[in-house]
Amino acid sequence: YQLPYNTNMSAGTDGVNKHSVHTLVFRSLKRTHEMFLSDLAVLPPEDPASTRIKIACKIRDEFSHLKDAPSASSEQISLAVEGGHTAMQDGGGVEVWGTHAYPSMPGVPLSSETARQIQPSAAGVKQVMRALPPSRGEIEAGKVSHGIRDIHRKAAASGGPERIAPPQSKALVHMQGTRHAGTLVPRQAPSMPKPQWHPPWKLMRVLSGHVGWVRSIAMDPTNEWFATGSADRTIKIWDLASGTLKLSLTGHISVVRGLAVSERQPYLFSGGEDKQVKCWDLEQNKVVRHYHGHLSAVHALCLHPTIDILISCGRDSTARVWDIRTKACIHTLVGHTNTVASVKSQAVDPQIVTGSHDSTIRLWDLAAGKSRCTLTNHKKSVRALAVHPTEFSFASGSADNIKQWKFPDGNFIQNLSGHNAIVNCLGLNSDNVLVSGADNGSMHLWDWKTGYNFQRIQSQVQPGSLDSEAGIFACAFDVSGSRLITAESDKTVKIYKEDELATEESHPINWKPDILKRKKY
Repeated sequence: YQLPYNTNMSAGTDGVNKHSVHTLVFRSLKRTHEMFLSDLAVLPPEDPASTRIKIACKIRDEFSHLKDAPSASSEQISLAVEGGHTAMQDGGGVEVWGTHAYPSMPGVPLSSETARQIQPSAAGVKQVMRALPPSRGEIEAGKVSHGIRDIHRKAAASGGPERIAPPQSKALVHMQGTRHAGTLVPRQAPSMPKPQWHPPWKLMRVLSGHVGWVRSIAMDPTNEWFATGSADRTIKIWDLASGTLKLSLTGHISVVRGLAVSERQPYLFSGGEDKQVKCWDLEQNKVVRHYHGHLSAVHALCLHPTIDILISCGRDSTARVWDIRTKACIHTLVGHTNTVASVKSQAVDPQIVTGSHDSTIRLWDLAAGKSRCTLTNHKKSVRALAVHPTEFSFASGSADNIKQWKFPDGNFIQNLSGHNAIVNCLGLNSDNVLVSGADNGSMHLWDWKTGYNFQRIQSQVQPGSLDSEAGIFACAFDVSGSRLITAESDKTVKIYKEDELATEESHPINWKPDILKRKKY
């Protein structure tokens, strides 16, 4: 930076050389360094008053405990006389050299009384040290460190061999708050528990009758029949035991995407891409109610287990709560930003759970009609939900992962990774078997507790169909959990059952314990 040149400066300063600020500062620094360089090694003169204060402080800090030390007894004096240098006083007494309280340290002038105490005797040093309180180092040195054998010996004497850690254990943990205090147990790395053995599932029956993709399934609470909805705009009711077609219901003018059967009334509810939600009376086999309000296709239906309300969701990014009897829309659950693909309900809060194509899951407060929690862990569309029949938890299926969650706050439990496809549906029974069906016809079966994938099934298309038509759109367990029903894109309904001849020996679990590395999201 150059100093600005002032053209109006007087003529007397025209001959002054102009330098930059950096040059001027450097010159000043150099001159200051040269000025004080000669006195750098010269120490300031000592002040006698400060020297005296310094010595007095050192005496008080280091030798104050000697001022209040008890006087030596006659036995200690005789011991010191025997072991050290002695000198006779004029009065005939014994004086022990080296036990005077005055410090012999550099810088302290010695008087005629202390000048002869050149070297203290060993006995005198012992006497002074014996009178001092023990130091921290002596206290620590006096502690006894027990070895592993001593610990084992004491444990065997007090509680028997069960209190002794296994000999192969290298890391020991002291367990607090147990019934046997001081129990030694081996520390183990967190590992995945061994999964429960489940028999493999096999194809039992194939039902043909629809002439379009089968998109939805609903089970009868009495476990006698089940209903399927299809792209051929019909609803068919099948006998579960024999697989025969019992009834076909027509009325929708587009694909039937959602079905639900009431446990308290003889009603079947259906929703389709024609924006309609219908209530069918199965005693008369006809529609008795319509629920109007959706602005686009209806994708899923769900009935509340204890209250006479119906929840529907669809492409208008909303879930709607209907009063079954009055056909009134109680709540419109707004918050999702894309198609709401699945909805589940339960008797306790949160009473409604929805999964959407905006990659989020929302837990809803039914009384307020508002979202109480939003789960954003998924990175892809959430197309499927499954609520555990006995535990307070649920699962969500997406193309990136299948995730397990804990009610009521939606706490993440674990990922079930490995089904690398677009997961369209999830099924869960009381035996802790989770089923995921995908767009490419693959079906994976999981152990709910550990997330272990114990079986993979590739659906076979019916004769006359293309291999690309192998896709699973919906799946459901029957009430007993012993039958699995799938709705597929080859226009068939398939029923699976457990292999009753399989045992743990014939179909062992291909599992090895591994260190648990669960993700936090």
